Amino acid sequence: MAIVVWWLVRHTLNVSPWMEQTPAEVARGNGELALPPVQVGLGAFLAVATSLFALLISAYHMRMVEEDWTTLTLPRVLWLNTGVLILASVAMQWTRVAARREQMDSVKKGLLAGGAFTFAFLAGQLWAWQQLNASGHFSSANPAYAFFVLLTALHGMHLLGGLCVWARATARALRGVAVGKVRLSVELCTVYWHYLLLVWAVLFAVLLNTHS
Repeated sequence: MAIVVWWLVRHTLNVSPWMEQTPAEVARGNGELALPPVQVGLGAFLAVATSLFALLISAYHMRMVEEDWTTLTLPRVLWLNTGVLILASVAMQWTRVAARREQMDSVKKGLLAGGAFTFAFLAGQLWAWQQLNASGHFSSANPAYAFFVLLTALHGMHLLGGLCVWARATARALRGVAVGKVRLSVELCTVYWHYLLLVWAVLFAVLLNTHS
């Protein structure tokens, strides 16, 4: 997984002009891949990440049947965080459409909005941790709390990784580069944000069904 992340970030941050072309322009009758390498890398990474989250959810369900499992009361701020992450995904989709229409001003606004909502979501997750800590659930002997932190922290780390690519694309957009030079990064970020929204929806549903 670490190798896939390194390869994806390396090719995204150092993308060459030919990688900004459409799939048909990248390989036209020469037998090469019809997709830019970074898109293939993103697909591989999402497959690995999906397997990781699936394994953790399975471990979560197996662990909760043990006698030392203590049910947590989930902070209500998680509902607000979910709404904020939905707005972040919507903003990224709006940016994607604007990039395809070559509307650079809208691309800038969309990237800034998507990033702002994402940072707000991460701040809300930290707030949820603080609320659980204040309620006395923080304990090394409490597996329910440990799994809550593990799942939410891992999801947050994936978002932070996406923000690295987002920051690069936003900086280039604000410098006034052509839309074509940020379009691929916007496409990758949008797919990634939609994916992490889906992952969070699954995680939140699992947590809601097993906590009061």
